[in-house]
Amino acid sequence: MNEPKEFLNIVKSSRSAYVFTGAGVSTPSGIPDFRGKNGLYTKIPSDIFDIEKFHENPREYYKIHSERILNMRSAEPNIAHKVIAEMERQNMIGWVITQNIDGLHQKAGTRRVIELHGSLDRYVCTKCGEIYDHTAVEEKIAHGEIPRCPKCGGILKPDVVFFGESLPEKALIKAYRIAEESDLAIVVGSSLVVYPAAMIPRLTVENGGKLLIINLGETGLDGIAYRKYETDVEEFFKRVAEELGVK
Repeated sequence: MNEPKEFLNIVKSSRSAYVFTGAGVSTPSGIPDFRGKNGLYTKIPSDIFDIEKFHENPREYYKIHSERILNMRSAEPNIAHKVIAEMERQNMIGWVITQNIDGLHQKAGTRRVIELHGSLDRYVCTKCGEIYDHTAVEEKIAHGEIPRCPKCGGILKPDVVFFGESLPEKALIKAYRIAEESDLAIVVGSSLVVYPAAMIPRLTVENGGKLLIINLGETGLDGIAYRKYETDVEEFFKRVAEELGVK
């Protein structure tokens, strides 16, 4: 069976489709996942993204941030990101909803992206909530400083969701609405075990839509998937790229 061709036929026959991505879409770009055998948590403390620990010792967080996190921003999109961007360009999908904080979908050219866990491109003041672009903030981090808000003096943190924080309400509400109104959810590189994010593709199925999963390894929603492509994400999208003529 030509799985990429079948996949594209299902997508093209849908009325309204979206893509939901997890860490597995970015690992081919050199960004490690968190809990895998070579994941980030094998190299850094697993509680480094705990919001209470951040408030207690921001200097320790920023040391690890400088050594291990900032290099994510130099990563480049892989073939999966490029194909997903092309699918949007061809109006095969309406949105990308991502659990990732690396900005690679936007780098690949995708325009309609909902970031459920925030982005490394921004920093937020923990006191007044002001948002700052990464450029000026990361100059301070590179010099070993704890970045502070120029307006109120509060400590800045990456605008990403730490453990102990809620997902951004506006993004979550918008993602839920898209999931409920779409007739096809395409999950790429997510184990679908982290809630409430994993609830999004489930909502599509509960509202009568179909679920496609592209992931190497079991996911929390395999039992309700219309099709599960048990395969390496990068290899699968290389074959989809051939069907679409994407390089």
